[in-house]
Amino acid sequence: MGHNVISPRGPRCIALVGPFQSGKTTLLEAILARTGAVPRVGSVDAGTSYGDSSPESRHHKMGLSLTAATTSFMGDSYTFIDCPGSVEFAHDMRAALPAVDAAVVVCEADERKLPQLQLILRELEDLGIPRFLFLNKIDRASKRISEVLDTLQPASRIPLVLRQIPIWNGDLIAGYVDLALERAFIYREHKASEVIALEGGDLDREKQARFTMLEKLADHDDALMEQLLEDVAPPRDAVFDDLARELREGLICPVLLGSALRENGVMRLMKALRHEAPDVTETASRLGVTAGKDALAYVLKTTHLQHGGKLSLTRVLSGTLADGDTVHASSGESARVSGIHVVGNGHDTKRSSAGPGDVVALGKLDTIKTGDTFSTGKTAPAALVEIVPAAPVLALALSATDRKDDVKLGQALQRLSEEDPSLTVIHDSQTHDMVIWGQGEMHLRVALERLHDRFGVSVKSQPPAIGYRETIRKSIVQRGRHKKQSGGHGQFGDVVLEVRPLPRGEGFAFAETVVGGAVPRNYIGAVEEGAVDGLRSGPLGFPVVDVHVTLTDGSYHSVDSSDQAFRTAARIGVTEALPQCQPVLLEPIHVVEIVCPTDATAKVNAILSGRRGQILGFDTRDGWHGWDLVRAMMPEAEIGDLIVELRSATAGAGSFTRTFDRMAEVTGRAADQIIAARKTAA
Repeated sequence: MGHNVISPRGPRCIALVGPFQSGKTTLLEAILARTGAVPRVGSVDAGTSYGDSSPESRHHKMGLSLTAATTSFMGDSYTFIDCPGSVEFAHDMRAALPAVDAAVVVCEADERKLPQLQLILRELEDLGIPRFLFLNKIDRASKRISEVLDTLQPASRIPLVLRQIPIWNGDLIAGYVDLALERAFIYREHKASEVIALEGGDLDREKQARFTMLEKLADHDDALMEQLLEDVAPPRDAVFDDLARELREGLICPVLLGSALRENGVMRLMKALRHEAPDVTETASRLGVTAGKDALAYVLKTTHLQHGGKLSLTRVLSGTLADGDTVHASSGESARVSGIHVVGNGHDTKRSSAGPGDVVALGKLDTIKTGDTFSTGKTAPAALVEIVPAAPVLALALSATDRKDDVKLGQALQRLSEEDPSLTVIHDSQTHDMVIWGQGEMHLRVALERLHDRFGVSVKSQPPAIGYRETIRKSIVQRGRHKKQSGGHGQFGDVVLEVRPLPRGEGFAFAETVVGGAVPRNYIGAVEEGAVDGLRSGPLGFPVVDVHVTLTDGSYHSVDSSDQAFRTAARIGVTEALPQCQPVLLEPIHVVEIVCPTDATAKVNAILSGRRGQILGFDTRDGWHGWDLVRAMMPEAEIGDLIVELRSATAGAGSFTRTFDRMAEVTGRAADQIIAARKTAA
């Protein structure tokens, strides 16, 4: 090579990221095959790939969680982390990215995937991770490479710099010219490319493209700028040094070409990673790690094996971690390492220790979670990063098909949400449902498949109950009496209650104006409890809110009165009062904020008005070129599967957040239908 970038120290960890179905797993297969880690190339379509090997991934032909594989190239070790491309499974990528040295963003010349590409580049930009763009499926390209670059540039906040240009043979791409090396190569399928003489039109195009590349580099290098202005050819070593430095400093994103399926451009990518990507010492310093004698590591991913317990995919950032070490996590938990496994390549190999840069799977770190930082030191280390899952957008209420599996379901859901923190499980105290919240339709479907395939739990699912309530419009005074005579002590309680409406959102209030001890002091608490009991389900079938109950009078019996008797009397009084108070149905209204690519905003507005949404306004999305933010008021009942429609209108990139705003009255036919549905369900 002749340039003076020293071969890096220690194993490297590289993330493969990019939009859904852009060829990440196929690229991983090609890398493993070309570096000799696997005997033959697997195929995603044929279900023989090393990555995406879970039954769910095979079934859906897409990455649903990350896969790690280790290989070696020219004497260095590389672990590749193949991350899912779909926005619904992005949390796996988010949690793993902080501790990688660099990312290869696999994409294709497809404008429709631009918003998705932008989402992924934004994650890398925010974390300061050096990145290469690998323009895949180049054999299918129909546009000139400069046009493709112009199309892709808006997705990146830093300049995309072409490192290679294609050599065309008629309408087909036959090879490429490396602009830094100034050499031409012809592709050979599943073999190393062949060097050819650079001449004629290809030479002219190379000169121009190289000049463009150097101009972009010169923006951050005064010496190079001077050489260009004076028409002096810069030394090749200096060009390579600039490429490496500007990549690492986040000033440029180099673009390489290839076809993962044909294994074209794969070795060139490996050489670029070898010479230009940072190593673990630079990654550790980006994360603020100061090297000490203790080992410090970060958990990229947690998996529960069907029969092998818990495995934590971990990157060691400094020091040496040995099997049997006790470690302390940033969460305050501690655990003992039980088994250090080499990552990937199909067979399980154990090691006695792992050093800086290594990515290994650790056994039995039961209390340590994805995203935790841990150390072999005496005290818990500070967390290097905090990874917060995106707000969930779709929910399902679950129950075990067989009631005796209820406990098993609870445990399985706990494990799933530990593996994937972007799944949230909530017990609804009102409906007693177990509600699972996720990032989209596919995300929840895969969670149900995993419950069945891995944990052996069959479930019934349905949309979760909407938080309808009812309230009253008119006041009334009502007596409530409870009298029962049955051998020995009877039961006696008698209350006079004033029941009146409260302003919206006030909930429940209780007061008493009893004079002359008509109801003894010690029973007043029981009267309040009884009033609350009476509001649990109103005449329309829903919990009653915004009601004020005042105890004004009553009577008692010195022997037969008790807390229970007064509680029952108050419940009877409230239950009899409510139907006479003009009950009215309330539904929850949320403020919904939608982010979407600008060209989909009109479609989004139409979706909102079709769901009783009241648009509050829209704006350009702050700091996001080509995106809008739409705000609307919307009934909870209409938000249910909003994400499904939204994703299909935005090529999978749109999303939303919601916040409860208020309860609003529902009247007429809509109210009748809701009340009838409640009666049928009951």
